[in-house]
Amino acid sequence: MKDHRRYSNKTKAAFILLVVMLIILLGNFNTLRNSKNVNDNINAIYKDRLVVAHYIFQYSKELHFIKAEAEKLNLSDNIKKNEIIHTLDIIHDIDDLYAKTVLTNKEKQYFDAFLLSCKEINKQVESKNWDKIAISSAEALKTLESLSQIQIEEGKAKLAAANAMYSRNNSLGQLQIALLIILGGITFYLLIVKKIKQKIKIPEPPSMN
Repeated sequence: MKDHRRYSNKTKAAFILLVVMLIILLGNFNTLRNSKNVNDNINAIYKDRLVVAHYIFQYSKELHFIKAEAEKLNLSDNIKKNEIIHTLDIIHDIDDLYAKTVLTNKEKQYFDAFLLSCKEINKQVESKNWDKIAISSAEALKTLESLSQIQIEEGKAKLAAANAMYSRNNSLGQLQIALLIILGGITFYLLIVKKIKQKIKIPEPPSMN
């Protein structure tokens, strides 16, 4: 009766261990899956930075054109004005796309400065002040260089943070799996090996009487 009670207690303990092991195992795989998703999402953000970099390239292309037109001496004022106004319309279309992206505080400051330079260009076009337009274009291009550098820094920082977080979670997950394997071995011993040992009967020596 005592042995039966001892075996029953061990069976209950083993059953509880199995339940706990299953819960931890499911939670572990869920954590690993979530970590992978977070890593993929942050990598996607980095790719979005490349989209913004494309906007900056388009900005730069149009501003170089405006600056070159403003500096031309053999071009009539009306042609300059029409071409610059048309180019500013293209820039304003890009503004709407850029504004929809997620901006850091630092990036927003530079972007606001860029918009002010473009606004100044738009203002000077009406007065046909080509020298000031060339100066404002140069300032806007310089601001774009700063914005481009921010894209690189932010992208690298987010990617590094994502990879570090993923590596930590992955290492922790592997450790948990190893512990669960050990726990499973102990449970197997309690449920199976002990039961087999109890079933084996040691024959008694023959009586000498």
